[in-house]
Amino acid sequence: MMWKEKYKIGVELIDEQHLELFKRVESFLLVLRSKDDWDTKVEKVKETLEFMKLYVVQHFRDEEQYQREVCYPDCAGHCKLHAQFTADVAEFVRLFEEQGYQEPLVQKFAGKLLAWLINHVAASDQKIADYLERLKGDPAYES
Repeated sequence: MMWKEKYKIGVELIDEQHLELFKRVESFLLVLRSKDDWDTKVEKVKETLEFMKLYVVQHFRDEEQYQREVCYPDCAGHCKLHAQFTADVAEFVRLFEEQGYQEPLVQKFAGKLLAWLINHVAASDQKIADYLERLKGDPAYES
């Protein structure tokens, strides 16, 4: 499995959402690598896109709300990363609708999804975890 315990940031809701994202992307990648015919794979592509469009928006909303609650200093920068990814997904949706679900484009989408997920959860979101650790060490902080 691609998910690693070290990706947890220590906030139950966000960690659960990240785990779900990893599960979905992983099963999507397994379908793409399977021996199934392309039409079968396209169904999974469409399903994954629908999931991403809805779930990612919900997840970003929850994560951004949490960042505001704890006064995370790089909230604005983090929100920009979320907005960029949302725009990237929308662009792929547009290309799929325009050009059809061609394998090279789907593979490019899958690669982008995987890279983004790992980079974002393992790097950007870990900065939130680091911030929370520093907060807990601050005598003025009350949980």
